[in-house]
Amino acid sequence: MKEHHGSCLCGKVSFEIKGDFEHFYLCHCSHCRKDTGSAHASNLFSQSAKLIWLSGEENIRTYTLPGTRHTKSFCQHCGSALPHTQMNGHLLVVPAGCLDSSLAIQAEAHIFINSKAEWDQTSNSLPQFEQGPS
Repeated sequence: MKEHHGSCLCGKVSFEIKGDFEHFYLCHCSHCRKDTGSAHASNLFSQSAKLIWLSGEENIRTYTLPGTRHTKSFCQHCGSALPHTQMNGHLLVVPAGCLDSSLAIQAEAHIFINSKAEWDQTSNSLPQFEQGPS
């Protein structure tokens, strides 16, 4: 079983993830662009890994965009994106950039490419999907 460690930028929040990630997507939807301030979000997904907060859980805030499933957890002090669960706790979503440990998994696809920013020049060998992968 894999074990990953991560933290926020200011170091007030730290966590451990026990288990494997099933998917790694680069999402270009407008919601992900807004909450990252970047061309895309880089998120890992797992239905089996377990998240353990090591420190600073009281510093975490979570925002869900009304009328959507778009959720973001972050450190209230530095704003760093942090892991959260969706689908009543059945899906762990981990922003890849908050991990301190290395990853063996590589991004498998660009998703929601139909809503990417006009300035985004994403072009590489990864598959690109108009919407989420099926």
